[in-house]
Amino acid sequence: MTASPLTKPTALIFDMDGVLIDSEPLHRRAAEMTFGEIGIVLPEIVYEGHKGRPDAEIIPEVLSERGISADQISERLHRKHQIFEKMEHEMKAVDGAAEFVLWAKARYRIALATSATARNREAGLKLLGIGNPFETVVDGGRPHRPKPDPEVFQIAMRDLGVGPQDCWVIEDSMNGLRAAKAARCYAVTLTTTFDSGRLRTAGADLVVESFDQLKRLLETK
Repeated sequence: MTASPLTKPTALIFDMDGVLIDSEPLHRRAAEMTFGEIGIVLPEIVYEGHKGRPDAEIIPEVLSERGISADQISERLHRKHQIFEKMEHEMKAVDGAAEFVLWAKARYRIALATSATARNREAGLKLLGIGNPFETVVDGGRPHRPKPDPEVFQIAMRDLGVGPQDCWVIEDSMNGLRAAKAARCYAVTLTTTFDSGRLRTAGADLVVESFDQLKRLLETK
């Protein structure tokens, strides 16, 4: 059972990449460069399908299909992280994200549930400039099955001591949306990564263009 859109949530669970920080284009560039160095060029549809999934799952999957050895896969994974870290100074916060998180913290239980590594999660929160306001954080440093599996959100709910009917999950990617729905939460999606039509077709309970729009909606609850 999914939470009713008329129900005021008790908790908000945030994704990070594409929700709080505009990092998806940098991850894409870093992946293209990583694969390109060994002569692999992937079509757009492959990158679209992988949004919201961790490098530790995507890179081995892509390379093992091409007969790349385990040692080379490990080297490519490390190389992708190197390239991304050199680019991350270009990363920006999503408009209104920092302000919304602080507003939400005063009114709701809040958690962060991300596929990012612990190192990238720390860098992302530093970029926001608001410390770590979350009551609990689930990232790549805590073992969990990657999205679209719902486990990352289930762990966050368990940490908060709340159930799916209490939670709105804020996501941007198709895999994140599917994970939120599989966790039986009310799925809110921002149009930072996919357009509203695709998100609605994929089953989003609510699609918003900005955090200001989401704040206005929550203030009416």
